[in-house]
Amino acid sequence: MRWVMSFVALGLIMAVVHRLTAGGLLEARATLALGFLVLVAHLAGGLAARARLPRVTAYLLAGFCVGPPWLGLVRADEVHSLGFIADAAAALIAFTVGTELRRDTLRPDAVPLLRATAGSIVVPFVLVTLVTLSVSPWFPITVHQPFRDAIPVALALGTLAAASSPTLTMAMIEEHDARGPFARALLSVTVAKDVAVIVLFSLVLVVGRTVASAGTVNTGVGWALLGRLGGSAAAGALLGVGVARYLHLARRWTLVALVALAFLATQIARLLDLETLLIAVTGGIVVANVFRVEGDELVQRLRQHALPVYLVFFVLLGAGLQIGALQDWLWWIVLLVGLRVWGLRYGLRWAGSVTPALAREGWLGLISQGGIALSLAAAARGAFPEWKVSLEALIVAMIGVHELVGPVCARLALARAGELKEGARSANSPDVGGGVVAAAGGV
Repeated sequence: MRWVMSFVALGLIMAVVHRLTAGGLLEARATLALGFLVLVAHLAGGLAARARLPRVTAYLLAGFCVGPPWLGLVRADEVHSLGFIADAAAALIAFTVGTELRRDTLRPDAVPLLRATAGSIVVPFVLVTLVTLSVSPWFPITVHQPFRDAIPVALALGTLAAASSPTLTMAMIEEHDARGPFARALLSVTVAKDVAVIVLFSLVLVVGRTVASAGTVNTGVGWALLGRLGGSAAAGALLGVGVARYLHLARRWTLVALVALAFLATQIARLLDLETLLIAVTGGIVVANVFRVEGDELVQRLRQHALPVYLVFFVLLGAGLQIGALQDWLWWIVLLVGLRVWGLRYGLRWAGSVTPALAREGWLGLISQGGIALSLAAAARGAFPEWKVSLEALIVAMIGVHELVGPVCARLALARAGELKEGARSANSPDVGGGVVAAAGGV
């Protein structure tokens, strides 16, 4: 009852403030919105912990419920103006992902990891592509198009089916302090998949243009993606070197370095049209493998402040979820999501993996989708002039479904693999309430 009353009271306050600030400045409204979102996510996270559900799922649902997708107590323009903070939080999470990818731990299992990555890409890609082609005469996007024009659309959807989310995977690993071989292999596979699907998407556009009607496919988007991939890796490497050198000279200011890292990665990505997540992941890899002492210091501070960073990022992500296409294409989305999940499951079993647990349960940890998949959805809008908004809306809706169910499935995978530690984050981290305060000044 106390939880219900807390949610009701906070909801009423949000509703009153929402009405009173209708004509206020966007910056002021966005600041209030962020405060309310953090409080709602804090309450939802505590309730999820009691119910033994992932906090990440609670954060996403909290943002979804009070944000524009449902109740609208937080406006769309407020969420959009907070995008820079969400990107900065995502950069910190991605940097954490990079610091976990150490050469000495990955080298012994390099070949099995490559097989697992290939299996979890090839099987979903082939399965979704072939089924989409077979139903193209009835598929809403291609129903009025010749078969040759349905081929690049099917290939694009197959490529999106191969993408996963390192940030959501990292969030589950941090929440449950899962540091075993299963979690480490799962994280490595998600990072490798995200890099591979960018290359695959570019190749798909080239192939699609050769078979489709003139003007159906814009291959320039694919070349631009490859350029962004290379540019992001180079920018991330330079950023990692810069942060490591800064820490070498000023070891007491680790938290300042983290804040600077987050906003620098975000600003560089915006100015140069690069990928924030790839910049941050590359920076983390460089620091962890080249500057070991500085890398260990950063990892320690990242873990101390992980919970508030995840809270801010995922509640804003939930507030920005776009699943409007569900009501129009529900059963098609169910079909494509089901095919992707089935492909992940049997792709890992077909390829084999580092551990038996990864081959058996790894598909559950790969269901989540996020940053790179959303970037590819935006790229698909520009790459396919014939379909534009409709194709992007379909892809974004499917990503939203994967974002909501993925953390629950990842938690189940960690539990089945024997690497789930109940209450690990609450025991090893600062109190959530105190973490929220830290997030306000540190993200």
